[in-house]
Amino acid sequence: MSSFLEAIPNIPANAKWIQNGVTVAGGNWAGNVANQLYYPHGLFVDGDQTVIIADNENHRIIQWKKDDTTHGQIVAGGNGQENQLNQLAWPTDVLVDKESDSLIICDYGNCRVVRWLRRSDTTQGEILIENVKCYGLAMDDQKYLYVSDAAKHENVYVTDYENHRVMKWVKGAQEGIVVAGGQGQGNSMTQLSYPNGLFVDMLGTLYVADSNNHRVMRWAQGAKQGTVIVGGNDWRAGANQFLYLRGLAFDQYGNLYVVDNANNRVQRFSLE
Repeated sequence: MSSFLEAIPNIPANAKWIQNGVTVAGGNWAGNVANQLYYPHGLFVDGDQTVIIADNENHRIIQWKKDDTTHGQIVAGGNGQENQLNQLAWPTDVLVDKESDSLIICDYGNCRVVRWLRRSDTTQGEILIENVKCYGLAMDDQKYLYVSDAAKHENVYVTDYENHRVMKWVKGAQEGIVVAGGQGQGNSMTQLSYPNGLFVDMLGTLYVADSNNHRVMRWAQGAKQGTVIVGGNDWRAGANQFLYLRGLAFDQYGNLYVVDNANNRVQRFSLE
């Protein structure tokens, strides 16, 4: 799910990205020390290009400053996977609320959405929403929070994971519209395979983490098929490869960040 950015980049319709990514977080096998990730999921890129990651199997949120690829800093959780206010359980997504200078987190395993202030003395969070199987988060420019409920299947743009499609739900609609995929599971330009993270830019162009095809696809508004913008080069750990994708995001300059889940890293692809 796409998270609201302080300045959503105006990405040209014909934009291209350098095909070899640069590792900006993790990439040191799975683990729980400060230079490692363990099956990361969602991410948020701040205005200063700090990458904030839902480090799922480590039950924590960890941030990596720009140009510091040696280690990250735990900013929420990391105290085991229970339900105390200083703990998280399998977090799946995170975003930054600039107004309150806080992290809003999908605490998936605890069925809640929590807020952690971004202060050095913060030791625990507060519960915002309970009894919700939160998988993805977004915030619009009016500060309305959107929660993807894995149990209720309600949202605006939804990656319909097991139906291999992306759905758009217009406010008040009784049913959604297929805007990407929906042609069965596969790897053609009209198909997706277990789509995950997504982003919608100012032009209405949709960017999808096509997880089991190990690629990121772009679908113009109203298009019947997409194009591959990065990946799709087999499933390994090369600079132009992925091993199952989760979240994706753009910074204010149009650079693309992708959570390379099973390679336990985040890759940045610079705009050409």
